[in-house]
Amino acid sequence: MDARTEPETRTETDVAAVAAAIGDPSRAKVLLALAGGGALPASALAAEAGVSNSTISAHLARLREARLLTVEHDGRHRYYRLATPDVARALEQLALIARPLPVRSLNADTRAKALLRARLCYDHLAGRLGVALMDALLAGDLLRAERTDPYRVSYLLTPSGRRELDALGVDLAGLPRRRAAVRYCVDWGEHRHHLAGALGGAVTARLFALDWLRNGRYRRVVRLTDAGRDGLTRSFGVAPERLR
Repeated sequence: MDARTEPETRTETDVAAVAAAIGDPSRAKVLLALAGGGALPASALAAEAGVSNSTISAHLARLREARLLTVEHDGRHRYYRLATPDVARALEQLALIARPLPVRSLNADTRAKALLRARLCYDHLAGRLGVALMDALLAGDLLRAERTDPYRVSYLLTPSGRRELDALGVDLAGLPRRRAAVRYCVDWGEHRHHLAGALGGAVTARLFALDWLRNGRYRRVVRLTDAGRDGLTRSFGVAPERLR
């Protein structure tokens, strides 16, 4: 076979290079600021990281080189976002084994509690609220767990789940084919699963559209409205005590 037509040989991945890119505290703050799936300019990311505008340029270049960020142009302005949902997923998993940061102010304590309560993990719902929703979807047989071995589980959308989500207005037909429909993340605060993948994103988008969710005071934080409390209990059977 001609060498030019040979398929690319897959080798071990360069985990160390990605870990080094994430490992700087300022770059980690940049990635976490973008973990809610939005796009931000360099000036906003500099403020999040606590560095100057000149310093943030080098950090952003390093993260783009590691394929963790992409940049979008809008006229003369540049906006940065996570390269793929898998970057947010990786950050969530790293948080499972990371030590908590010390809380040195009332504002930091309030923000930390809000993130644990309800936040965005890229484009889907996480935190205690995300886990409560996942539990309700499973209890109501909207999702079904299938364990292929003692260490792996996958989730499938059931026929009743399709009917219920379609009735709620979730655009199941519009789920992007390039992205896995049903995935999960192990929530770093709850150490349990919350719904991810294209379905997780579509459900969360619908909750915002219904005004059941609103953006919170802090970046990535979301809050449940009164209509959302009633709606999640009525539509999915989420226990009211888990929505407090």
